[in-house]
Amino acid sequence: MKTRITELLGIEYPIVQGGMQNVGYAELAAAVSNAGGLGIITGLTQPTPEDLAKEIARCQDMTDKPFGVNLTILPTIKPVPYEEYAQAIVESGVKIVETAGSNPEPFLPMFGDNDIKVVHKCTSVRHALKAQRIGVHAASVDGFECAGHPGEDDVPNLVLLPAAAAQLDIPMLASGGIGTGAQMAACMALGADGINMGTRFMATKEAPIHDNIKRAVMEASELDTELLFRPLKNTARVYSNEVAKEVRGIEKEAGNDIKFEMIQDLVAGTRGKVALDEGDINYGVWTSGMVQGLIHNNPSCHDLIQEIVNDCRSAIRERMRPLMED
Repeated sequence: MKTRITELLGIEYPIVQGGMQNVGYAELAAAVSNAGGLGIITGLTQPTPEDLAKEIARCQDMTDKPFGVNLTILPTIKPVPYEEYAQAIVESGVKIVETAGSNPEPFLPMFGDNDIKVVHKCTSVRHALKAQRIGVHAASVDGFECAGHPGEDDVPNLVLLPAAAAQLDIPMLASGGIGTGAQMAACMALGADGINMGTRFMATKEAPIHDNIKRAVMEASELDTELLFRPLKNTARVYSNEVAKEVRGIEKEAGNDIKFEMIQDLVAGTRGKVALDEGDINYGVWTSGMVQGLIHNNPSCHDLIQEIVNDCRSAIRERMRPLMED
């Protein structure tokens, strides 16, 4: 497959594994890259910049293909030395960075001076256009269906993708709610140059999370997510478990008087990491998108990417090509 994304990133297929907190380790990133996609290590999953450098080195030992590092700039309970994490990425020789959250402009000179391609994740057309203006190389446009932070506009990809494609000049990834080849074909028809998947890669053999989590994703429907932090204007979509429902209850009861301190202990990232590592699905909050309703197996990353590519081609050949006939 050849698209602007494969050309930009030097990959075989226009399929990117997005950054995922406490999931995006070297094992998963290397497996995706070795399968022809672009694997991504999640920078802030590593507790220090030094640990990130070691994780990048581990990934470099596992693959000679391109891979990237995610740097998400968001409010955190504990202050993050973002500049030091960025420096660790540069010094490790990584050539692709996925940024998300706040404006990445302060880091672009450093990345640009080191020939690093920047893909910025955006949840609205206006944010994608701003990212293009400041000089990122591609936009990953994230629809409301996504896991993690969907923004505050609530626009799903059937509208968001063509709206963004109509105004962007840089390559565009479709992100959020994607997990099948037919969806990939649809995204390309809507103007995307490739797809970004997170939740779908959680249910793969190489994903370094507990089998109970993978099983929960495969058994869940598209309705089994919760939107947290809406009153705080920092919406996050997470798997619907006991803790997420408790947080939603507190937010509903507090209404406009909600303060982050009221839910801080329940949503701590350390609890979510324990859930993912040890398999207690109700111990903490962990992100999962609506696409979980379409996930029913746990293949290797290689088999998953081949399945998506083949199904994408089949969808185009069998469903779309007949539309061209008189």
